[in-house]
Amino acid sequence: MENYIDGFVFPVPKIHLNEYKSVAEKVAEIWKEYGAVAYYEYVGEDLTLTGTRSFVEIVDAKEDEAIVFGWVLFPSKEIRDVANKQVPNDARIAELVAPLSNPKRLIFNAERMIYGGFQSLVQSHGSGAE
Repeated sequence: MENYIDGFVFPVPKIHLNEYKSVAEKVAEIWKEYGAVAYYEYVGEDLTLTGTRSFVEIVDAKEDEAIVFGWVLFPSKEIRDVANKQVPNDARIAELVAPLSNPKRLIFNAERMIYGGFQSLVQSHGSGAE
């Protein structure tokens, strides 16, 4: 089986986006230690398309929140499954995420995150032009 990804979308208060980014960069390196090939997170910019539901609507984002869209790329579902068991038990993750999930200053709220694991359907790389 080819690559497997975990995808996610969630809101982050805009005022705390740089703090979140600093933590996410460290979290990305930990995921790669456990087998991820790559780790990506992007901040929403153009989030509406007539006739479709937006990420803003789905996560019930407020005016002062940014939408983060990301995915973690794994070489296989099997490696992803092992990583998903190991990473949450890594003490560094708990230490990094604790300040973000403090109810008094909530920056990351897992209850508002949309998440899923995905197998490959179509992969197209490059323009195809020589």
